[in-house]
Amino acid sequence: MVSKSGTHVLHKYSNSDRVFYVIVYIIMSLVLVVTLYPLYFTVIASISDPTYVTTGQTFLFPRDIQFHGYRRVFLYPYIWSSYRNTIYYTVVGTAIGLVCNVTGGFVFSRKGLKGSRICMLAILFTMYFYGGLIPSYFNIRNLGLLNTPWALWLPSAISGFNLILARTFMQTSIPDELNEAAVMDGCSPIRYFIRVIIPLSKPLIAVLALFLVVGYWNSFFEAMIYIKDRNMYPLQLILREILIEAQISVADLANFDPTRIKSMQDLAESLKYALIIVSTVPILIIYPFFQRFFVKGVMIGSVKG
Repeated sequence: MVSKSGTHVLHKYSNSDRVFYVIVYIIMSLVLVVTLYPLYFTVIASISDPTYVTTGQTFLFPRDIQFHGYRRVFLYPYIWSSYRNTIYYTVVGTAIGLVCNVTGGFVFSRKGLKGSRICMLAILFTMYFYGGLIPSYFNIRNLGLLNTPWALWLPSAISGFNLILARTFMQTSIPDELNEAAVMDGCSPIRYFIRVIIPLSKPLIAVLALFLVVGYWNSFFEAMIYIKDRNMYPLQLILREILIEAQISVADLANFDPTRIKSMQDLAESLKYALIIVSTVPILIIYPFFQRFFVKGVMIGSVKG
């Protein structure tokens, strides 16, 4: 607290306040441990002997540190090309998604736009009903997009959820008076969108970018269906192949070679955790740069007025 004279006055907490803050810090500490421990355990399990991991002896610290899982992952022939492909798909797909969703949200946020309600209902319909895999495949094939990056970008360019998020943000967070002032100054809608809406929509753009980046980075099913050239495979599809190759086959069980089975089990266990780290670290590196805007953006539409 600050007195009228400008001097600082120390605020003395009561006993009930101290108890309250102690409880709050305890709860926050427990939440922190519950949140961070799974990631910590994955890291130590990826560099520990699989035998200790399966027997629960790596609860807090790694045991018999080794990097067999990481060696197997990074020695795989297509791992680096898949990394490059995923970064390419993610960057371009995120840029396309941001342009489409932010622009679409701006259009639907405009008052007096004829037919906007019908169009929004049509978009909402697609959130609850999906045509299915076979019609989608035929559509991509007829458009000549098979085995091209556009098969991954175009179907995901506009999301009903992201579009509604953008529209809600612009309706609740950007006052109409700005548009009225821009019109009086002779500003065109396009210039108003570029010079006013986009600078004021940084929290929205950060949230949408994070959603799109995570979606493209983790996506593998669309690539498995539409991409046939192994040189164009994304990272998640290659990691899936590595894990499948490390699984014990029926032939191995039939021959019952205990040494080989144990080796395959250990490799599969090491790979499981190593693959999680390899696929997650880039997202963990990116997130801090979006956190400042993400905290504001997650409250989009929650408070009005």
